[in-house]
Amino acid sequence: MTKLVSYKRHRFPPEIIAHAVWLYFRFPLSLRLVEEMLLERGILVSYETVRRWALKFGPDYARRLRRKRPSRRDIWHLDEVVITIAGRKHWLWRAVDQNGYVLDEMVQPRRDTKAAKRLLRRLLKKQGCPPRRMITDQLGSYAAARRQIMPAVEHRSHKGLNNRAENSHLPLRRRERAMQGFRSTGGLQRFVSVFSAVRNLIVPPRSRRSALSIHLHRLTAMAEWKFATSVAA
Repeated sequence: MTKLVSYKRHRFPPEIIAHAVWLYFRFPLSLRLVEEMLLERGILVSYETVRRWALKFGPDYARRLRRKRPSRRDIWHLDEVVITIAGRKHWLWRAVDQNGYVLDEMVQPRRDTKAAKRLLRRLLKKQGCPPRRMITDQLGSYAAARRQIMPAVEHRSHKGLNNRAENSHLPLRRRERAMQGFRSTGGLQRFVSVFSAVRNLIVPPRSRRSALSIHLHRLTAMAEWKFATSVAA
């Protein structure tokens, strides 16, 4: 049985802590805006306290959220996006599946074959099986890495085919603007691991697009969030 999240030595109730972390990672809100939203509900808490809650509890919550079961029929869409930190360029490498579900992300200093190989190795270890197909843009590093790591997997390389991976960067770009950038590579890696786990939980699969199915999906997701944060009724 999964051990419950411990809130010992925290004067605020678990429901408030979990809700503040939910607001921060779910919506494009700065820490100060989360502070203001809590104040509107009569909860007096500083943005620095919200930041500490996000750092302490966010990764723990993310680990407890149920992950989608890997399948050999999955299609991996891989892409990378540049993020400037302290005046230096870094690359966030991301893999999503055919439904837009984020499989993994890695912050790396380079955009080359070595970095692509590192992402593929980590994906194979985390997923436990290779995909049916891999789709990327025309960056040659993907083809070189695929030949060495999983040569039997079909690879399609075309910019027009990879909109799913490219679109997955948009929510993070909105957060980057709200947060006025990231301060360190470690901070970016920690943030995206929780941010994507929450987004995976709440965003419905592409097959469920009716208003009712989306509503039911989100109700289920919120119930799972409460269970993961140990505040389920």
